[in-house]
Amino acid sequence: MTIAYDSPTSIKQFLEAEGLAMSKRFGQNFLIDRNAREKLYAALALPELSRPQSKVSDPPSVWEIGPGIGALTSILLEHGNQVCTFEIDYGFVRILNRLFGSNPRFSIVEGDFLKTWSEAASKALPDLIFGNLPYNAALGIIADLLENLSTPPRMVFTVQKEAARRIAAVPGSKDYSAFSVLCASVCTVKILYDIGASAFWPQPRVTSSVVTLQPRPNPIAAQDRKGFSSFVRSAFSSRRKTLRNNLCARDKDIGPRLDAALTELGIETGIRAEALTPELLFEVYTAIKV
Repeated sequence: MTIAYDSPTSIKQFLEAEGLAMSKRFGQNFLIDRNAREKLYAALALPELSRPQSKVSDPPSVWEIGPGIGALTSILLEHGNQVCTFEIDYGFVRILNRLFGSNPRFSIVEGDFLKTWSEAASKALPDLIFGNLPYNAALGIIADLLENLSTPPRMVFTVQKEAARRIAAVPGSKDYSAFSVLCASVCTVKILYDIGASAFWPQPRVTSSVVTLQPRPNPIAAQDRKGFSSFVRSAFSSRRKTLRNNLCARDKDIGPRLDAALTELGIETGIRAEALTPELLFEVYTAIKV
């Protein structure tokens, strides 16, 4: 039985024939609009887009997080890309292996992406990381990659619109957070466009956005990211409180050292974290860390 990726009825019948069902726990929503899938592929900006039959020996490689039953996987392979998929649902793993396992450019890693990607990275990094990320895990996945990949490749994700706003938020905005600071410290972030709920099945109750994270030329050093990420989480722990009060709540002995650093940097002691750029926050972090 073949799958008509544009038809909820066909997908449902296929899953029933396979003895499978959609899992709310894994946040599974299939992109059933082919135009939306083609637009998403174009947004990946991979080479060879116009040469699907290219015989280049080293085609662009992609990690696809959460391929589901392969709607985007099939497009990636059609365009000649090397695709390594990461799938947590073992029923879908079985389907993907049957559909694409004979293709030498396809491979699959079974299990939770957060627990499996580091081993895959130790062998080879892709040219691009892509995923229609489950809403309940998207920010955790992105944070884990940014904190632990010393040189992350370009990344393109479909996430809940509210999550995209947090990823791309700038200082002073209501969505600006510790997570925004982490993203901006490693990458240049851009929201490309929105995808309406009707493009998915089952339909989510939210709008999705496509966001791209392009490695910046001067990111925070890999060895500093976890410590800095912990620092900014403390700095943003209460938006009503000043940067000083939030940090002193974490470490009561930090006050004098922090005051000296703020004075040296020309930053008012009564400022809140959300008013500072990622660059200034990193300067504060560097000045006070021991």
